[in-house]
Amino acid sequence: MGDISKDINSSFPNNKVKALLNIIYTSNWINSHQNTFFKPFGISPQQFNILRILRGAVEPLKVQTIKERMIERAPNATRLMDKLCAKRLIERIPCPEDRRVVHIAITNEGLKLLEDISKKMNFDLLKNLNEKEAGQLSDLLDKIR
Repeated sequence: MGDISKDINSSFPNNKVKALLNIIYTSNWINSHQNTFFKPFGISPQQFNILRILRGAVEPLKVQTIKERMIERAPNATRLMDKLCAKRLIERIPCPEDRRVVHIAITNEGLKLLEDISKKMNFDLLKNLNEKEAGQLSDLLDKIR
């Protein structure tokens, strides 16, 4: 198991500072692993998040709704969707009542990509936690927010 004190060769004035820096350090570690995992699929973790949001939606969603539901509220969400659209993983559907509004829907190609990703996705990053510990970690992270 890792130890942030050893990983970054540092000591901390108290456990709250250590915990905060550990969260940031671990977040970056997870992001790095995610980027590596999604690269062969030609998408980013944020684009994956958009595809999952759309797959779970009952109907096409407004861009703003997608932005609100994203795990990482990216200011460049529109650009991320532009790239997904160019790859034909999502489509834009003009609103007939209001030409200023555009809805976004996942395509069959997007659904297929999510299926392919789910076959390879695993949760090895949490392999050192049992189910109870994973629940405790989630509860503690919720408590911080």
